[in-house]
Amino acid sequence: MNRKGTFVLGMAALFVMCGFVASAGKAQPGQAAAPATEKKAEEQFKNIQVLKGIPADQLIPTMQFVAASLGVECDFCHVQGAFDKDDKKPKQTARKMMEMMFAINKDNFNGHREVTCYSCHRGSPDPVAIPVVMTEEPKGPMGGPKKPEDAGKEPAGPKPEQLIDKYVQASGGAAAIDKVTSRVMKGKIEFGGMSAAIDIYTKDPDMRVSFSHMPEGDNITAFDGHGGWMGAPGRPVREMHGGDIDGASIDADLHLATHLKQMFTEMKLQGTEKIGDHDAYFVVGQRDGKPPIQLYFDQQTGLLVRMVRYGETALGRLPTQIDYADYRDIDGVKIPYKWTLARPSGRFTIEVSEVKQNVPVDDAKFAKPAATAPAPK
Repeated sequence: MNRKGTFVLGMAALFVMCGFVASAGKAQPGQAAAPATEKKAEEQFKNIQVLKGIPADQLIPTMQFVAASLGVECDFCHVQGAFDKDDKKPKQTARKMMEMMFAINKDNFNGHREVTCYSCHRGSPDPVAIPVVMTEEPKGPMGGPKKPEDAGKEPAGPKPEQLIDKYVQASGGAAAIDKVTSRVMKGKIEFGGMSAAIDIYTKDPDMRVSFSHMPEGDNITAFDGHGGWMGAPGRPVREMHGGDIDGASIDADLHLATHLKQMFTEMKLQGTEKIGDHDAYFVVGQRDGKPPIQLYFDQQTGLLVRMVRYGETALGRLPTQIDYADYRDIDGVKIPYKWTLARPSGRFTIEVSEVKQNVPVDDAKFAKPAATAPAPK
């Protein structure tokens, strides 16, 4: 798939297209094994050797994690169109590296996943072994380690529950937010130096579909409240899995502001960070059985300016960062008219020019198209 297709399909996933990858593994300590009723990787894919026992829907995200950690594409390890083949040496090496990583975590961290592919590779096929020289004045990393004198101290600021309450009020109040039953947006999506018109339909409860109008036809990303799928001209429909489903359900929630508290089992204020030109409170919310979510609330307006969420894979977590901007009032509710979604595989920005709320939206818009039989040869 070319870069354009990757970015547009990435409206919900921005995934590295590894197709039907079959590269490897058995479940290790601290690594989720598939429930008895869920299909395992080796039951759905061919030639699985190292990642046996993981859920089948984690295999593709796991390959995405490898690709992002090494800064490579699928064909670095795999034979295009025959992902189960072992013809390429990097694939053999990757298996050995996975086993080494599992052993390091088992022998040194009680099986907890502390070391991942990215710990050494840092976006390069070759591990980084030599410290780099300083070429410019150092800048403090976002979310960097606390100073020794600050260790153990509780960050000063409002409680997370108060920040969410302020966010709800800044967005128009719970009553106004919960009255919204549908939202239709028109605008543009920009990615990789290209731009296209986009239409987004959202309907309660938790349904969302976007149509990116490309010259060759529409790229579609949809979530119907239970499952998600992505489609592009001339390509078969692709199901969403794992973290993509989780993210799509969050994006589809018209009442997210009023639902935030009930999403988390625990919330902690981590301090403040600079988001663009704004100071923001940084909150981490823990979820039962799912990766945590990071929320950044503008200190002045109270509005949500950034969300960072993670997709779980067998080798590590894949981050998705969404920055929200240009909040405007529509029918008494403030929503962002611009947002940028970034992942290791790429980024895109959506700018909205027209919004309508509480208008009829047919459920058929969110339905996955029926599979078509291949044309006879």
